Amino acid sequence: MDSRIFDTSDFRITEVILPGVAEPKDLLIEERFLSKPKNGEVILKVEASGVSFAERAMMRDKYPGMPEFPFVPGYDMVGMVVATGPEVDPSLIGKRFAALTKTGGWSSHSLVCAADLLYIPDDVDPVAVEAIVVNGITAWQMLHRKAKIKRGQTILVLGANGGVGTILSQLAIHAGVKVIGAASPRHHATLKAQGIIPITYNDVKFSENVRKIAPDGVDAVFDNIGGESISRSFGLLKSGGTLISYAIAFALDLNKSVLLSFLILLAKLFLLNSLPNGRKAGFYDIWSGKGEAEFKTAMKEDFSQLIKLLQSGVLKPQIAAQFPLANIREAMELAESRTTYGKIVLTP
Repeated sequence: MDSRIFDTSDFRITEVILPGVAEPKDLLIEERFLSKPKNGEVILKVEASGVSFAERAMMRDKYPGMPEFPFVPGYDMVGMVVATGPEVDPSLIGKRFAALTKTGGWSSHSLVCAADLLYIPDDVDPVAVEAIVVNGITAWQMLHRKAKIKRGQTILVLGANGGVGTILSQLAIHAGVKVIGAASPRHHATLKAQGIIPITYNDVKFSENVRKIAPDGVDAVFDNIGGESISRSFGLLKSGGTLISYAIAFALDLNKSVLLSFLILLAKLFLLNSLPNGRKAGFYDIWSGKGEAEFKTAMKEDFSQLIKLLQSGVLKPQIAAQFPLANIREAMELAESRTTYGKIVLTP
C-alpha cells in the first residue's frame, strides 16, 4: 500500500482508554479513525499486546514518565505492518514486528516509529513473542548486561512467577546458573518443574532459607519489590555480588507519591553501592540511553537473541491467560489479583 494514497477509512480502530485514576471496570473501549502515518512512521495491525506492572501503576497514576490522562496504555506490542509513512521502506508492509512503546499497545492498530521496530520471523507465534518483548529484554539485559552472570553462579529472583521473573529464570538456567525463586507457595510446584528452587517471599525466615541454599550468599539478586526489601536483598549478596532493582511494587498501594518512593530507592541504592564491601547495587531502567545509537543497537541485538532462543525451544514463555482486547476489564481484574504465573496477553 502506497502511503500517498492511504485512506484512513481503511483503519477504523478499537482502543482502550485509561481516562484517569481507575479500577479495571472504569477502562473505556472506543473506536476512531487512525490518522495517516507521518514521516518515519508505520501502522501496525496489533496481533498481541500484554499486561505488565507498568499498566497497573499507570492506573494509579504512579508510573514515572507516564503521559497525562486520558491515553491508551500498552507497554509493547506485536503486529504486522499494514501501512507506511513517507521516508519508510514500503517493503515493510506485510512483515511482522514487535515494538516497545510504553503506551499505545492496547489497540487494534497503532502508529509506531519505523526505526524502533524489532523484526520477527514469520514462523513465530505472536502471543509467545509478546511475552518476551518488554519482559524478555528486561530479563536479558539485567542478566547479561548488568549482572554479567556466569555459569556456576547462584542468583535470587524475587517475583519469580511474574512476566519478567519467569523469563529471567529460564535464561539463567540456560546459562548454567542456579536459580532461587521467591514466590507465593501456590506457585512452588510450577517453579520446581522448571528447575527453580522455590522459597516463600514473605516467610519470616526468608534470609535464613536463602542462606541454607547459598551459605556464602548469592551472586546476584533481582528485586522487583523495593522499599525495605532492598536492604534485605543486598545483605544476601556474597562479596562481589550485584543487586539489581527494577521495580517498586511495594509502592503501588501506598498513599504517597511514587516519585518520592522512587527517589528514596535511588538514594538507598547509591549508598549501598558506595559501601566498601565489594558488592554492587543499582536500578535497571529499560529506557536508559534512549535516543543514542547504542540503545537501539542493544535492543535489536538482545531481542534477536531472545527470538533465537524462542525458536529453538529454550525459551518457553509462560502465558498466564489470554484475553480479547474487548475483555480488558477482566484481564486487569486478573492482573490485580496477583495470583498469576507468567504473562497476561491481549489479542484482537
